[in-house]
Amino acid sequence: MRILVLGAGKMGSFFVDLLSFDHEVAVYDIDPRKLRFMYNTQRFTKLEEIEAFNPELVINAVTLKHTLQVFRDIIPNISKDCIISDIASVKNGLKEFYETSGHRYVSTHPMFGPTFANLGKLNEENAIIITEGDYMGRIFFRDLYGRLGLNVCEYTFEEHDETVAYSLSIPFVSTFVFAAVMKHQDAPGTTFKRHMKIARGVLGEDDTLLREILFNPRTSGQVTKIRTEMKNLIEIIDKKDETALNAFLTRIRENIK
Repeated sequence: MRILVLGAGKMGSFFVDLLSFDHEVAVYDIDPRKLRFMYNTQRFTKLEEIEAFNPELVINAVTLKHTLQVFRDIIPNISKDCIISDIASVKNGLKEFYETSGHRYVSTHPMFGPTFANLGKLNEENAIIITEGDYMGRIFFRDLYGRLGLNVCEYTFEEHDETVAYSLSIPFVSTFVFAAVMKHQDAPGTTFKRHMKIARGVLGEDDTLLREILFNPRTSGQVTKIRTEMKNLIEIIDKKDETALNAFLTRIRENIK
């Protein structure tokens, strides 16, 4: 299959490496410097090169704020038979775009990223495939993710957004709060250093991704739960209530089993 990957960033490079030995792969990026170390693939910086390549599948791996615009840019240069796809963490606007694009489509979300995941060992990671997409496109990605050992779940766009609001907003907001009150430590403990590593990774993400996660309509409800638990914990601390603390610790330990 002729596959075009849009974007030569970390995830784009990952998909190029993953696919280039089994398929005819090309990668498109407007910044030629990002293409310098891309091997076993055709490298494009111009839209007319995409047209000549005539891809059968497009995987959009650009940063979130450019996802829709890059689709709009390249669609005039691909055939009507080409399947278009994205791997975006946040699907805002994508369903509506796909339904009016005139193309078959498939939307997936690898629930891992280059910041923390070991891309050479992904058997403990997950991926979501959106059920509204093209059947053959879904089969392609299910097979691809299956060969990586990923646990694959199928959700609707709506269900995906609900999952993201929970699984991303809670850890991201918790990390923001940690970073907001953090001060330099000359001799940090192990737990502090681990939290620092997480904070640096999260805050190294694209601001557009962070904004879209926070502004997800469902995020506010999740953050409210954090505020409620913090209020309860502060009361326990202020009162030095050992019974309440024991009950609190028992409950939260059950949550993480």
